[in-house]
Amino acid sequence: MARQLVRGAVPRFEDVATSRGLLLKERQESIFSDAWIPVAVLFIIIGLIAGRNVGMFTLGLVLLLIYALSSWWKDNALTGVTYQRTFDRTRVFPTEPVVMTISIGNLKSLPLTWLRFDDRLPVAPLESGQIGEMIGQTHGQYTLRNILTIGGNSHVTRRFTLTFPHRGFYTLGPVTYRSGDIFTLFTIERDYDDTSRIVVFPKVWPLEALGLPAKEPFGELNVRRSLFTDPIRTQGIRDYHPQDRFRDVHWKASAQRGSLQTKVYDPSTGMTMAVFLNVATMRRHWMGFEPQQLERAISVAASVASYGVEQKWGVGLYVNGAFPKSDQSIRVPPGRSPEQLAHILEALAATTEFATASIEKLMTRESTRLPWPATLVLVTAHVTEEMAAVLARLKKAGRRVALISLAEESPPFMDGILTYHVPPHTPVFAELEGNEVTLATGSQAATIAALATIPAYEAQSES
Repeated sequence: MARQLVRGAVPRFEDVATSRGLLLKERQESIFSDAWIPVAVLFIIIGLIAGRNVGMFTLGLVLLLIYALSSWWKDNALTGVTYQRTFDRTRVFPTEPVVMTISIGNLKSLPLTWLRFDDRLPVAPLESGQIGEMIGQTHGQYTLRNILTIGGNSHVTRRFTLTFPHRGFYTLGPVTYRSGDIFTLFTIERDYDDTSRIVVFPKVWPLEALGLPAKEPFGELNVRRSLFTDPIRTQGIRDYHPQDRFRDVHWKASAQRGSLQTKVYDPSTGMTMAVFLNVATMRRHWMGFEPQQLERAISVAASVASYGVEQKWGVGLYVNGAFPKSDQSIRVPPGRSPEQLAHILEALAATTEFATASIEKLMTRESTRLPWPATLVLVTAHVTEEMAAVLARLKKAGRRVALISLAEESPPFMDGILTYHVPPHTPVFAELEGNEVTLATGSQAATIAALATIPAYEAQSES
């Protein structure tokens, strides 16, 4: 490109694409033999020698013209060709439809008699065989093939519906462009690193569907308001009591009334909950893992976090698993921003079974960074003596802790610790494992509506 600029030439579209890392590979094929040009020249010479034989001369000239025209057409066939995917939404729950719109453009005057796109997809569109052609599945990837004729300076739009049965981050692409000349003597094929991402959240259920109490599932909140203070929002003021904290004194109101007044805070806005998810589904890491049990645990953690957000609590997430191609535990610090639930669900969507540390170490380390009145909720597929010991120590230290076990057997009794049992045969888990299409109602419908207005977010792992 630099040499072209020095010569005063304008860099080609393909050169710009290559410099940006979009063009991965180019291949060219031809059924035009190298011997055709010498043969065409021979025909012209014979035609001139043999008394100006018009037939031989014309045949040779036509062969040269076809070669020149086809070669030029091939070189310019993919110049100015665009392929773009757009989606009606990029973050959904399992089995919800996503409408993918493919816009194909030819930004030059040269028409193309044939143009083919092979797009790699993680799932097959519902319209397979009606608009585009599915040419097979390889390693869980499908190839959507679109073949069309397009005129100069024209656009073509096609729509497909995709459904994703499981949570996760799904990548669509790359794309292969293929075209050639009008005589189909030459073809050119290019692979472009044109990818898109769809995030599929884990299933979210109301807590009562999991067998958890719908009201105050993590303990009575009508305790001393000083435990749940929020320096931003207050309900009012009252007379100062000796047990009140000095920093809660409302000095302006005290000056006006002539006696010390204490701020009264809204306990719901001051509530903080940290959800700890254990991705280890076996008691020992070398025993492997149970995929279904991991999905259940992730969905329960998502449901608990969704409940906390609906209650306007500050909710955080801590997972001893990692994002793909990462070895750091997942951390989403507690927050009350409108995007908080999206951040948590995206982190859970990307969670893998690889355990970066024991859940006991993670809880011990992260609990020191959380507000003292925060409620710590542990979601785990099994309960070990080490987990019980950590929960007991946190409880003894004055922390609010709760345990949600997904094991087959009931968890052991732990004095003063809220303990819930969500066994594998819970009815909602059959829906998760059967991938049944259900209509979102109640709180999940409100959650989906709220998430639809939030911009796309790239989940980050702990640095």
